[in-house]
Amino acid sequence: MPMVEAYGIADEDAFATGLTCGGRLQVFVQPMGGEYFPEFAEVAAAVDRDVPVAIATGIGAGFTSPARRLVWPAGALGSLGCPELDAAVDDDARGLLAQGVSGTREYGPRGERVLTERTVFVHSLAAPPRMLIFGAIDFAAAAARIGRFLGYRVTVCDARARFASHKRFPDADEVVVDWPHRYLARTEVDDRTVICVLTHDAKFDVPLLTLALRTRAGYVGAMGSRRTHVDRLAQLRKAGLTERELGRLHSPIGLDLGARTPEKTAVSIAAELVQHRWGGTGRSLMTTDGPIHRAAAGH
Repeated sequence: MPMVEAYGIADEDAFATGLTCGGRLQVFVQPMGGEYFPEFAEVAAAVDRDVPVAIATGIGAGFTSPARRLVWPAGALGSLGCPELDAAVDDDARGLLAQGVSGTREYGPRGERVLTERTVFVHSLAAPPRMLIFGAIDFAAAAARIGRFLGYRVTVCDARARFASHKRFPDADEVVVDWPHRYLARTEVDDRTVICVLTHDAKFDVPLLTLALRTRAGYVGAMGSRRTHVDRLAQLRKAGLTERELGRLHSPIGLDLGARTPEKTAVSIAAELVQHRWGGTGRSLMTTDGPIHRAAAGH
């Protein structure tokens, strides 16, 4: 039977053994053999094709083993024993899958979210989130390096073949030679996608941002001075963008760290991405109180 086991050590015991602090850890355990998990081939095929899939498993009382359902962004396979429970789990599993996180959810016997009689563990197997960097400049090379370090699948795009090459961007998973807005128009974007516009050229920026700010991208940032930002906003308004759409734009891109070099600017961009994703203040931790770690912003 699938189960969740808890392991931990109290602070006083931790100090006695030389550890700095205690803590608790929950571990989900289930057998993975073919007879027990006949759908495993479906999971492996999805992972191989970079198709997001979540494995929802009933644990504890109330389930007949194995109680399991595979959930894709569109479609599902298997059952947890009740159509209403399946429907509720599908909704929650897709939400977790979109965030790329796993976790437990509790329901009533027929999927009632106000009850806690059924516990379901959702294991999200999501493809890495994408970072789309537009503009084949030195700052883009540094951003690609730190984007890959953060776990993004990085694409660098520029219309100029002379600058957009794998030799100049060895840390990018993909280097594309095309007009930025044309490439974005044919590229799938979800709410985990990061778009960094580093071209700093209106003929590229305006059509690209007009499109980017109307996608589902979780973050859209653009490089430029404050004067460039003001001029860019005026052109985007002329292009028909609303104030709500413009409010999604992070420009000038990055947090105020005093960065000047491409590498340090990439750190400031990365810091803003983490802050935006997890809801931090961007201030020094020594000036804040409360929990250091928090749930993802907006969830």
